[in-house]
Amino acid sequence: MKIGILGYGNLGRGVECAVKQNDDVELAAVFTRREPSSVKILTEGVPVYNVSEMEAHADEIDVLIICGGSATDLPKQTPEAAKLFNVIDSFDTHANIPAHFAAVDAAAKENGHIALISAGWDPGMFSLNRLYANCILPEGQDYTFWGKGVSQGHSDAIRRIEGVKNAKQYTIPVESALEAVRSGENPELSTRDKHLRECFVVAEEGADLAKIEHEIVTMPNYFADYDTTVHFISEEEFVANHSGIAHGGFVFRTGTTGWNKENKHVVEYSLKLDSNPEFTASVIVAYARAINRLHQEGATGCRTVFDIAPAYLSPLSGEELRAHLL
Repeated sequence: MKIGILGYGNLGRGVECAVKQNDDVELAAVFTRREPSSVKILTEGVPVYNVSEMEAHADEIDVLIICGGSATDLPKQTPEAAKLFNVIDSFDTHANIPAHFAAVDAAAKENGHIALISAGWDPGMFSLNRLYANCILPEGQDYTFWGKGVSQGHSDAIRRIEGVKNAKQYTIPVESALEAVRSGENPELSTRDKHLRECFVVAEEGADLAKIEHEIVTMPNYFADYDTTVHFISEEEFVANHSGIAHGGFVFRTGTTGWNKENKHVVEYSLKLDSNPEFTASVIVAYARAINRLHQEGATGCRTVFDIAPAYLSPLSGEELRAHLL
């Protein structure tokens, strides 16, 4: 399978590393909005092109992995790219997934391509675990906690604000809420009850700090529904203390079974990730394999992780899966 990467930031580099670990996947090209000669990738012999050259290389790529940000890049990039390629992205603005799906689905169907949106760990692997647990325990309640860790999407959204030079956002679970769920108390928790958001911002010289802070804490879909703290720090402190991109989280389903609901159950799925973008990229490459297979079967239109049979993710045959993993 020949992969193309659109956008060579943290996620794009993570995809490149994931390709190296999958013997049936090859990196064919990287597309960038920057001057191609300024982009130094890790894989020898792979060309780097400007985004304006994508159409000329459409026939060389089985699946294009789009590594832009959800705030402003992916809503435009994914539908446009779906006209030329089979595509996959990691769109993670949960509230806008239905609209994004509809736009990508229309573009892919019209041009005979297949797409998958919102691949990663949430949305993605966490979404699957919510679905499985809901089906198994229909009498129950869902809880999702993220962190402590760096949210790439939220950090990107802050960096788009005028006057911001660099930024990192940490999502932090409220420990008392986490333990109440784990112990089976079934608490009623609002969005604000479950997480804190802590932002570390390097501002441009002369920037209006009060205006930046107001734009952050009132940003819909990102910060408005949370208790959010904003710290303005120097570039030196940012490099020294906030260069990592670890993340993780927990998905719970608490439920009951039995004629009189007498037995309680807690399903917990957790991730602890040294590198958020590298793990996300690894999920994306597995799902790229799946949609490439579906394309070979003649499928078109958009999909999510809910629509993909697990066997399509694996390079192993059905016989090998049944013998070793079932």
